[in-house]
Amino acid sequence: MEPTTFILFGATGDLAKRKIYPALFNLFIEGKLPASFALIGLGRRDWSDEKFRGNIAQSIQDFSRRKGQDAAQVESFLQAFSYSVLDIGNLEDYGKLLHKIETREQALDVAPNRLFYLSVGPEYFETIAANIEASGLGSANGWKRLVIEKPFGHDLQTARALNDMLGQAFAEEQIFRIDHYLGKPMLQRFKAIQQSNPIIQALWTNRNIANVQITANETVGVEERAGYYDHVGALRDMFQNHMLQLLMMTAIRTSVGGDADVVRFKKKHIMEALEPLQKADVGLSVVRGQYAAGVLHGKPVAAYTSEPGIAEGSTNDTFIAARLTIDDSFWRGVPFYIRTGKRLKEKSTRIVIEFKEPLKQVTTGEEGAAEPNLLVIEMSPGESISLQLNTMDGAAKETFKPMRIDIDPGHGDLPEAYENLIHDALLGDATYFAHWDEVEASWAWVQPILEAYEENSVPLRQYEAGTFGPAEADELLARDGYRWWFDVAEPAKQLMVAGQE
Repeated sequence: MEPTTFILFGATGDLAKRKIYPALFNLFIEGKLPASFALIGLGRRDWSDEKFRGNIAQSIQDFSRRKGQDAAQVESFLQAFSYSVLDIGNLEDYGKLLHKIETREQALDVAPNRLFYLSVGPEYFETIAANIEASGLGSANGWKRLVIEKPFGHDLQTARALNDMLGQAFAEEQIFRIDHYLGKPMLQRFKAIQQSNPIIQALWTNRNIANVQITANETVGVEERAGYYDHVGALRDMFQNHMLQLLMMTAIRTSVGGDADVVRFKKKHIMEALEPLQKADVGLSVVRGQYAAGVLHGKPVAAYTSEPGIAEGSTNDTFIAARLTIDDSFWRGVPFYIRTGKRLKEKSTRIVIEFKEPLKQVTTGEEGAAEPNLLVIEMSPGESISLQLNTMDGAAKETFKPMRIDIDPGHGDLPEAYENLIHDALLGDATYFAHWDEVEASWAWVQPILEAYEENSVPLRQYEAGTFGPAEADELLARDGYRWWFDVAEPAKQLMVAGQE
């Protein structure tokens, strides 16, 4: 790997502590960092290098999956870290930073390759990007890359304005927009299985697939994010980015050797083929919800509007379920169902592909009837890829029972999402990052929903905390003759329905 200077804005923040430093340490242990690697942390706090390194050591102890490494390894890792005080709006501080970086690069005789990671709020992106450009920090003979976290705008208009601003300092191929769902190991492993197995590729068509369900359920409420979340909601916080990215990655067909440009081209095609919603018809395809008081894991839970920091009459959404369709030759006629929400019964992120049921023609009645065949990608909290297939019951030959086949059980010490994504950014591999074309198309598709919400023309359905969400979410599938698959960890478990405990 090429020599790299990693410049981290927001180095004293929570994201750096919980995700970035543990990810870098795990990469270090696996030999996946450049031989010549330095990280310069930037923040407003007046810290010494020693205090900064101590903070990182504590981060590793608290959050790394490899916290048990010996002290010598941790100390060796920390030698790559230093700290500088920087006022984001002060151009002079950027000049001092440039001098520090150039002094190191010249002393080691290494190429001026610089990765700028903005672990700060999006309101600072414009100032930082402009000052990087004005100070000459990005005007080196080596490469430069900008890594930014969501949100990428608040709506279509602000997203476009943000992209135009970033484009004044960085080219599109230099911008790496992190969506940590794209770094989840089982998603990446599934795409590898799909690429290398003609059988899976052959199944990936409307001739064989009945419907696709993408779920990201959370048991937590707004926690300490009330000030942010009450202006964002589930639609902006989860659906526009994470959920639509999972839809794109599920829908595309890629072959071995498909590079980032191929993947991005195919993802863009999916978004362009996604049938748009008209504002007046949003309520037919979208269920909007907000959690009320309930019981979760045996404990009473307050309603969203009773949470600290939430306005009493807030109409913010904490749940969304939607029915989407893709108008192309592979997916025409196959509904995609997406659901995500807070204070739900279980924590889970999964993709369920339900296949068509040829056995319906040879089984009659409820008793002994065959369940649909399923392909299940579990991403959180468990990690696995499995097939649920029908087999004849040995005790009663007239009946069928589901049999689970683990394609990838997910056992072992799997890398975390940030490990995968930071490693890819260091390599310059943008396959699992969001391209601007995808971001713009996602906001464009979501915009009519935002407008319908603002006009309050989509009912805000209340659901008890500790359930699977509003019962109205079932109707999205019932109209097509389907039901939600919730807990599919054990294939023999009974199907559960939204609105039920």
